[in-house]
Amino acid sequence: QASRLEEPPYSSLEDDGDDDTAEQDRGMWHPDPPKPSPFSHCLRCLAFLWNLLFLLLGLLSLALGVWGLLAKSPPPGAERGVPLGSDPMLLFVLAGLGASAVSLAGCLGALRASPCLLRFFLGAVLVFGGLELLGGLLLLLARRRLRDALRELLLLCLLRYRDDPDLQFLLDELQRSLQCCGLESYRDWESNPYFNCSAPGVQACGVPASCCLYPLENGSVPNAQCGFGALALGPGAAGAVLHTGGCGAALAAWLWNQAGAIAAAATVPLLLEAVGGLLALRVLGDIAAG
Repeated sequence: QASRLEEPPYSSLEDDGDDDTAEQDRGMWHPDPPKPSPFSHCLRCLAFLWNLLFLLLGLLSLALGVWGLLAKSPPPGAERGVPLGSDPMLLFVLAGLGASAVSLAGCLGALRASPCLLRFFLGAVLVFGGLELLGGLLLLLARRRLRDALRELLLLCLLRYRDDPDLQFLLDELQRSLQCCGLESYRDWESNPYFNCSAPGVQACGVPASCCLYPLENGSVPNAQCGFGALALGPGAAGAVLHTGGCGAALAAWLWNQAGAIAAAATVPLLLEAVGGLLALRVLGDIAAG
């Protein structure tokens, strides 16, 4: 009986030895994952902040597009002046949605060290960069078609000048900055139904104030009526109050002179996307190494 009472302590000691051996074996075959180095931690923080910046920019673009669509929405029961599919503000909405989704995936992937989200972000960056390069090459190869497309866009702005506030703002800024009027000449405004000489109202036989040589009265007050009746004047009299040259040739010359600056501006987004892709790739490498 005494020997039987002494057996449990010996068996417990043997069990403790077996447990220690098992723990050592588990430690040999399943080691604890290494802790991330300070450099890896800083890299993840940098990738998170980088994508957070683009997330905020994407949300800003989305908010701007939604605000523009809501601001131009017609009252209940009225028809929309411009189809939704051709509204320029829709581009801001789509660009904001795409940038926000991709940047959010990059933020969460860097914050949670998620290989799946980081691979999605890296793939989206590669797709967007490839599309931008392809678009640039197509523009270089189709310069003549681009010129024709710009002429059609200017003609569309001229015809819908009073129907779409975005096109009106775009054409006014173009005529003021390039000091031009119309597509080929100031006479092109006769094709607009509001400025045609047979149209009713005070704008008939006139042009927008952005065509005027002196759009400010007394040097400070905007004069919205400076172009009234200009189409009824002769070429000499109209030249004394208007920019009579067309915007088509002026815009083509400006684009040719600014080709280098436009190319540099188009390269900046590609470089920023490349930096974000390299950060995501490095974080993926650190996760795989860990």
